[in-house]
Amino acid sequence: SLLVKGPSGSGKTTLLRSMAGLWPHVSGTIGTSAEGGTMFCSQQPYLPLGTLRTALAYPLPAEGLDDNAVYGTLQAVLLGHLIGRMDEEADWSKVLSPGEQQRLAFGRILLSRPAVVFLDESTAALDEGMEYAMYGLVRQWIPGCTIVSVGHRSTLDTLHTHELRLLGD
Repeated sequence: SLLVKGPSGSGKTTLLRSMAGLWPHVSGTIGTSAEGGTMFCSQQPYLPLGTLRTALAYPLPAEGLDDNAVYGTLQAVLLGHLIGRMDEEADWSKVLSPGEQQRLAFGRILLSRPAVVFLDESTAALDEGMEYAMYGLVRQWIPGCTIVSVGHRSTLDTLHTHELRLLGD
């Protein structure tokens, strides 16, 4: 796993988006031998309008998800209290707290099982214990998943094996 560090404005998010293939203003190739695709999670996860099941499944189609997998995933990310609301339609970005939204994004990772996950301050709304637990879930549920993170907490240091430090001007 890789932690990208550097001062504000040094290009951490741009680098992460470039690595994830989400930034069109770069050229080059980043290769991985792992199959399974990639997933990018930002500090404020995108929550589509619709049911909570749809928000959890995104970008996968919600219809193909097994209920037991969905319920187990919600329990794992400590959102089990929402199981009864899975098929409720709402603007979930206004219903869920920032921390719940970030834990829901980790649920997406667990359901999608990508080979590489890019986390751009994806635990900023979580306390340190919850941050540690979410990283642990990814490692436990998706062995071999490569995690590339941007964050400012020193607690992220222990959750990664490598560090890339960007220097400011």
